[in-house]
Amino acid sequence: MQINTSNHTQPTSIKHATIKKKTRRSLLYLILILFAIVNGYPILWMVMNSFKSSQEFSLNPFGLPMEWVFTNFQEAWVTANIGTFFFNSVFVGLVSVVIAILTGALASFFLARFQFKGKALLYGFLVLGLLIPIHSTLVPMYILMQNIGLLNTYWSLIFPYVAFNLPITIFLLTSFMRSLPSEIEESAIMDGAGVFRIFWSIILPMTKPAIATAVVINFINNWNEFAFALVLISDESMQTLPLGLANFAGAYTTNYPAQMAGLTTVLIPTIIFYLIMEKQIVDGMTQGAVKG
Repeated sequence: MQINTSNHTQPTSIKHATIKKKTRRSLLYLILILFAIVNGYPILWMVMNSFKSSQEFSLNPFGLPMEWVFTNFQEAWVTANIGTFFFNSVFVGLVSVVIAILTGALASFFLARFQFKGKALLYGFLVLGLLIPIHSTLVPMYILMQNIGLLNTYWSLIFPYVAFNLPITIFLLTSFMRSLPSEIEESAIMDGAGVFRIFWSIILPMTKPAIATAVVINFINNWNEFAFALVLISDESMQTLPLGLANFAGAYTTNYPAQMAGLTTVLIPTIIFYLIMEKQIVDGMTQGAVKG
């Protein structure tokens, strides 16, 4: 007499698979939580100490403030001239992002949706910019800006920012535009739409998730950039936040809470900008993964 054990083994295997899946998920969550703590604690420590007095910071640098000192932000803003640095960074960063995104989107449109001789070579040449280290171009860039009279101007930063952000922008947008179905353009052509009409009214809106990702990358790169600002800008009224904060740290090394307040002020726009664009970034990543 043969006993059928398939009904007993099947639920057991399913149970083991479920336990294994839950274990993997729990382990993944644990790793992500640890990663968030490791990356988030320095930010929390900085914000926490920005509300302390100098004496309390020296006595208790790792505890919560006993007395919340809000004047540190006012002192950092006024004494270190953060208002001017803040405006310079915002202006240079946003103008560079707009130029890089519009130029990169137009170039990506022709690279992704048109067939012409040398397309692969041109695309490789543009993306090759990802491999060029910024520091190797500082001296040639200084000589170039000096010869054309753009030193100590906004354009001396805008042009390099656009140039070094174009490769990653073209890489992201070209990859996304290639995945769009060609039937959309064919229908638009039959309705009498021209090339630029198709780009502006059809392709560009459909590429919003990838554009959002490129915008965030461009903005963060511009916001945190230090080398070009150090070499190309010597006029204090034209300096950006990273360079201004470096001077602030050197001149006021005894007032650490004020430095923390200045750094917190610089960090807030980046966090707000990322939170605003979060949905578009996630959509861009998920859509890119699905279209593969």
